[in-house]
Amino acid sequence: MTREERGREVERWADLVWRLALVRTADIHDAEDVFQEVFLRYFRHEDEFADDGHRRAWLIRCTVNRAKSLHSSPWRRRTLPLETAESVGVRDEYRQAYAAVLALPEKQRVAAHLHYCEGYSVQETAELLGCPEGTVKSRLARARELLRLELGKEEE
Repeated sequence: MTREERGREVERWADLVWRLALVRTADIHDAEDVFQEVFLRYFRHEDEFADDGHRRAWLIRCTVNRAKSLHSSPWRRRTLPLETAESVGVRDEYRQAYAAVLALPEKQRVAAHLHYCEGYSVQETAELLGCPEGTVKSRLARARELLRLELGKEEE
């Protein structure tokens, strides 16, 4: 693949990988690291994909795995995260909802993002996260309940 073709591939999949990395890590700097690592791995495996569906699923799975690895690294446990993700790229009218979503526990936050923002079905979300459909349904229900409570509380 030429440099221009690789640039087009990054542009094509950047939003998907970036949003998922940001939701998964809740930190802009960590999301940047995950983003770069995912695309480095992507170009190492670029000839292995059967179609765009396979490519998309691989990118999601790789992003989830890279973010998980980042969270479990020994270096990560000895550092404090920068709280910058809340204020970057979010319009004012969505800032409160975005902060509430970022405050969700990670498993619920990622399931909600894949289902509601990326448009995956419960079954597809379960496959991407490697867990049963019932688990995804529970995570989505808990996320909705927590968001309802948090956003309803702030309207009072």
